[in-house]
Amino acid sequence: MADDALLFVLPDRHPRLGAPLAAVGELGCTETPAVHGWLQAHGIPASSERVRIVPAGAEILIPEDAERLPVPLTEEETVRVEQVCAPQSVTDMESELINFRATTQDWQSLIHRALTAGIPAPRIAQLTGLDPQDVVQAVGG
Repeated sequence: MADDALLFVLPDRHPRLGAPLAAVGELGCTETPAVHGWLQAHGIPASSERVRIVPAGAEILIPEDAERLPVPLTEEETVRVEQVCAPQSVTDMESELINFRATTQDWQSLIHRALTAGIPAPRIAQLTGLDPQDVVQAVGG
């Protein structure tokens, strides 16, 4: 095992950061007693959307109040984690924003991801049909 990643439990009502552990596929570290014990201590299954993973060097994405656990990864596992955590292209993100008009689920997270991808708030408002003030308020601004 060569590289490390960080598992964390995403606090309630926080934008979805990192990748869900379940989206990465099987990782050797998830079968260890340390990870099993950590998940049990938090009363959360590995399949929960709140159990997230980020590659080494992306610790800045983890909320300060999130419970964390460093885990070892093989080279192949590291590549998978990095791919799943990679930001969407602006084109993909804009398509998702256009499709937003048909949904109301987790829209604040969508707005946060779009801003993180570098799409300006006025463009987000244009694509989603949201009021620009709602876009700013969605991220606590």
